[in-house]
Amino acid sequence: MANAPVGAAQYLARFGEQRIDCSQYTLAKLGVDRSHCFLKIEDYMILCIPFQFGFKRSLFMASLSKQELVFFQKYVNSIANLSISFLLPGRSEPLNFFIRCTIAKIGQMKGRDNVSIFVVDFKLAPDELVRILGRFLEFQDKLRVQYEDYGKTLIRINPDIARIMGYNMFASIADGTPEGKRIQLLNVSSKVIEFLEAAGSPVRAVGTELNYHLFFKKYRVSVSGKVSASGTLPQGIVRTVSSLDFNPELVEILDDYWLKIRSAPGGITL
Repeated sequence: MANAPVGAAQYLARFGEQRIDCSQYTLAKLGVDRSHCFLKIEDYMILCIPFQFGFKRSLFMASLSKQELVFFQKYVNSIANLSISFLLPGRSEPLNFFIRCTIAKIGQMKGRDNVSIFVVDFKLAPDELVRILGRFLEFQDKLRVQYEDYGKTLIRINPDIARIMGYNMFASIADGTPEGKRIQLLNVSSKVIEFLEAAGSPVRAVGTELNYHLFFKKYRVSVSGKVSASGTLPQGIVRTVSSLDFNPELVEILDDYWLKIRSAPGGITL
């Protein structure tokens, strides 16, 4: 019987076809040093930022004018070198990678002037890079399990609970303005949010998609969801309940909260 793959090979067998979209949260969790990420194409050094990681193909954002984009198009299918550094816990020095790759495609990012996307194929991803990406995906799988678990119990928000959770008592709905429309958070879990809006606010139709900003000490959480119930209370205040999509930052915060509750001497009275 063949031996089961271990280490980097194990991650490739498990996650080899998956992609990692690089949000600010993701870049921080991976430990990407955004000041040290370059594509070297012949004598040109292009500062870039990871947009999507894969084990075989990755995408990088770079600031290029339209003229520069046209110029670099001639290097499609050419060899390039990726230089990227990671700042990892337990290491006093950055972990640096120099990866030989092929430029598969160069295009402009939709809706972003002067931002280009470089699609690169790795000749061979280093084992340590595979482990970094694999550990991240493994952690995300754990958070998805917790998303289901922590969705079963609503947490009633009050000043004491907010302090334990690190919630800054500020939440809003994205409405196109910098701060959004402020709401009062009543209850929250990994899968549900219940909140109040001022009298005169519209009663939202079931199924309406909304984006919420919840401000915590650890993260500013931006999470999307759909309205499952909405109505006006006797005082005219509007109460709304929404189901929430999976959000790793929120799950992490709730995991920290429940750990504090379970580990407190004598327990914490909620």
